[in-house]
Amino acid sequence: MQINKIIKMKNNKYKIIIDGEPIITYDNVILENDLLYKKNIDNKILKKIIIDTNYYDIYNKTIKYILKRRRSEKEIVKYLDKFDIGNNDKNKMINKFKEINLINDKEYCKAYINDKLYLSKDGINKIKSDLLKENISIDVIDQELKNIDKDIFNDRLEKLIIKKIKSNKKYSNNYLKQKILTDMINLGYSKEIILKILENNIESDTDVLRKEFDRIYNKLKIKYNGIELENKVKQKLLQKGFNISDINILLQEKTED
Repeated sequence: MQINKIIKMKNNKYKIIIDGEPIITYDNVILENDLLYKKNIDNKILKKIIIDTNYYDIYNKTIKYILKRRRSEKEIVKYLDKFDIGNNDKNKMINKFKEINLINDKEYCKAYINDKLYLSKDGINKIKSDLLKENISIDVIDQELKNIDKDIFNDRLEKLIIKKIKSNKKYSNNYLKQKILTDMINLGYSKEIILKILENNIESDTDVLRKEFDRIYNKLKIKYNGIELENKVKQKLLQKGFNISDINILLQEKTED
């Protein structure tokens, strides 16, 4: 087979005309197969050109994937698994990406923490858990987390808790505390710090109950009266986590009015 022409294209690509048929390939393939100095090739070399071209197709697609944002080694391996590529070639790419610093789990860890710090509601525990799932070393994670100002997380946690308290004023303290505690733990915050912030910001149960009792009682008395009214009020307040004894005291006060 005769190489009729080699035409340079954009992005380090070349068009090789072999017996009148074009093959789009890369400068690496040209150089590695010494094609600039060959006028004729056999089937063995043609096959290698096709295999090498496929390798660099995947290689360059992976570089574009990495350059969109920092990726962990685990992410890149998973991405490469989508392609028809052997383990040897996959490992060769991974090692090359490490060599040119496109895979660097320490840098990935640092970038991930900074993104989560400023672009999410996640706490330290969730960040650490998610990084471990990416096979990042616990030593690397802990070292990078040491460089973070923990007050940023604590201030954000307090704002999240205060916002939830303000939007859930119709519930009992116990119900509200448990709900917020569960939500914040799921976001990755420390139970101890959550409880401390709750104690400093949550309204007394008595005040909340009395406000909610008056609201529900006045609303329901339009439609119900007597025992039926009392039972409906109890049902609504119990669903919000209030204590039956405290509810009965307020109902008794209403009866005595």
